[in-house]
Amino acid sequence: MATDKLFTVAGISKLNGDYKVRFANDMMRIKVLAKSGHEDIRLADLEGSYTKLDAAKAILGLDEFADAIAQATITEYIEENTPKAKVSKPVAKAAKTPVAKTTKAPAKAVTADMDENIPF
Repeated sequence: MATDKLFTVAGISKLNGDYKVRFANDMMRIKVLAKSGHEDIRLADLEGSYTKLDAAKAILGLDEFADAIAQATITEYIEENTPKAKVSKPVAKAAKTPVAKTTKAPAKAVTADMDENIPF
């Protein structure tokens, strides 16, 4: 949910056998949902403006949504859209192993006649 939109109406509806949580800013949304083929449309006016997640939490305790289907639909929405807390895993310290030292090969000697052919 990467949105900051606020809603004043929330509820559930059934479309093609699947229930989903719905959000709107006025009760006229019922007409649009019904025209689109939705069934069992239940929307509730909220006492303020809420984000989608907060609106879903608000309707979870209302009497209109006390039946098992509504509770399951709303609870599933909340679980899927609640931000996951980042769990930091303890970092295991690596055992120190001795590293073998390497010796550098001696530098190649440069003679004067080689330097004469190098342009600057």
